Amino acid sequence: MAEKKKAWSVSDLPDLTGRTVVVTGGNSGIGFTAADALARAGARVVLAVRDPERGRAAAARIGDGAEVRRLDLADLSSVREFAAEWAGAPLHTLINNAGVMMLPKQSTADGFERQFGTNHLGHFALTNLLLPYVTDRVVTVSSGLHRSGVIDFDDPNLATSYTPQRAYAQSKLANLLFTLELQRRLAESGSSVRALAAHPGWAATNLQSHTANPVARLFMRVGNVLFAQNDRAGALPTLYAATQDLPGASYVGPGGMGEMRGAPTLVGRSAAASDADAARRLWVLSEELTGVRSGLSVG
Repeated sequence: MAEKKKAWSVSDLPDLTGRTVVVTGGNSGIGFTAADALARAGARVVLAVRDPERGRAAAARIGDGAEVRRLDLADLSSVREFAAEWAGAPLHTLINNAGVMMLPKQSTADGFERQFGTNHLGHFALTNLLLPYVTDRVVTVSSGLHRSGVIDFDDPNLATSYTPQRAYAQSKLANLLFTLELQRRLAESGSSVRALAAHPGWAATNLQSHTANPVARLFMRVGNVLFAQNDRAGALPTLYAATQDLPGASYVGPGGMGEMRGAPTLVGRSAAASDADAARRLWVLSEELTGVRSGLSVG
């Protein structure tokens, strides 16, 4: 009988000594858990966070391998400031982890719908501004809820059709289309950098506590008890995507039923998330909205 393959876990992380990793939203949830694991494996971890005080508290819990820099993804001036202060320092891996979920209708500092603006546009701008310094990979955290997402190219801010659920799903679909197009551009430009995506399944974190609908908040609290895996398990797909030898544009999630929990593995995505034409169109729109253009030369 063939020996059952051991499920991948944090103990399988390679030695990351000498590597620098930026984790957006690294002060809590799966971002913190991933940053802590990476630091324990030897990496220098930069927590890119909106609240430096909370970031410093998180860095203190991690120890000497962590530092804190301010980054507000809902404010493009903050994104540009973060990238400018990086000032050419080497960056092995960028983990686009931060996000907001199912908020009441709100806008970013630049007037974008807050979920699309934070989860997608902020990371789009950050990635392209930091890309000249990235030497290994970009990992962007999406969600299984991307499957219900639709990109409204005519009204990405959903001014006339906003619901918290629709906005969140659109932003998570955008994360996967961004990864798809980024990988295409990296490959065509001859870069060895890879773009990958991951999702945590149903992980019990504080992300769900900000949802607009009180019924949804109650459902998620109950689900966190009955169905969810903890933040350590939820961080494993991110860690797997950040450290394993995977093809560009890979998508990693839990391997259990419904991709809600389980050991990390390569998972599928919706047809909409595989639409290369939509990915190119979203990239062009994102450049127009953010004013940030990639230096990658592609056809």
